[in-house]
Amino acid sequence: MSKIGKEFLQTALRRLKYYKDLGDKTFEQLSDADFHYQLNEESNSMAILIQHLAGNMLSRWTNFLTEDGEKEWRQRDDEFEIHAYTKNQLLELWEKGWACFFKSLESLKKKDLKKIIYIRQEPLSVVDAINRQLAHYPYHIGQIIYVAKTLKNQGWKNLSIPKGNSAQYNNNQLVKDPAKKF
Repeated sequence: MSKIGKEFLQTALRRLKYYKDLGDKTFEQLSDADFHYQLNEESNSMAILIQHLAGNMLSRWTNFLTEDGEKEWRQRDDEFEIHAYTKNQLLELWEKGWACFFKSLESLKKKDLKKIIYIRQEPLSVVDAINRQLAHYPYHIGQIIYVAKTLKNQGWKNLSIPKGNSAQYNNNQLVKDPAKKF
């Protein structure tokens, strides 16, 4: 694999594993009921966001190089419906989606990066398809964290630099980028 191709895949994986970890750490702080909280009728609960992310990952990354990323079996509209899933069921969906995604991403070879894949019949380079997910998944994980922070308020356990601790963090000699631990 070319050096730049290898670096791209490694950094994409590290970043996405970091964002998954933020979700994991958020879910540890939540009860079953918390997952179903909606700020209003137009907003998505964390449960709905998990359903959508899992559905997207399974559809996009199953047979990634050989089939359109929008599978016929995907029920995207149903991902945005309220289901009575427990916390454990939602976490199973979350893990299933990420496992499919990481397995596919980790299996890519140098020659694959130049290939064209399709999502809803739109041609995309493999690199563009990965970048698309680098924007999409953290977008929804940020929504999940926002809702969780709103619910937990003072009980929220910070996932990054706590308010008022930037100088201390910046003066620390350890690696600053938490994604590099992956």
